[in-house]
Amino acid sequence: MDKLTHFNSAGDAHMVSVGEKAVTHRVAVAEGRISMRPETLALILEGGHKKGDVLGIARIAGIMAAKKTADLIPLCHPLSLTHVDLELHPEGKETIHCRATVETRGQTGVEMEALTAVQITLLTIYDMCKAVDRGMTIDGVRLVEKKGGKSGHWRRTG
Repeated sequence: MDKLTHFNSAGDAHMVSVGEKAVTHRVAVAEGRISMRPETLALILEGGHKKGDVLGIARIAGIMAAKKTADLIPLCHPLSLTHVDLELHPEGKETIHCRATVETRGQTGVEMEALTAVQITLLTIYDMCKAVDRGMTIDGVRLVEKKGGKSGHWRRTG
């Protein structure tokens, strides 16, 4: 197993130096789900929510979150993102699946940006719908794939 990179030889937290790394095209894909009562999902899909377009607002929140990841996670590098795509679609009668794809050309990856985009997208759905369904559950948030950089291509199996 490799060592943890956010600690120096004295055990102090530090930002990893990426200055000598090559600039490459980097892509990360993350996913997650929010489960709710069937009535809540129907309300969202019918556009009947009094707060407006729940999925549209959640998508914008996720994009904004990806762009602000370095402000939220202390040792994350600020990155210039070249693309953020958020897909939201129902799964069955009780779940919305979220998939974020984030890209950059840089010296470090965008895994944290993709994961942050998914979390904030799902939290926004929760926030907008909590008045009608406080029992919603967010789960399955995980990295699905990453490309670029020295470690190359990685894809989740199973």
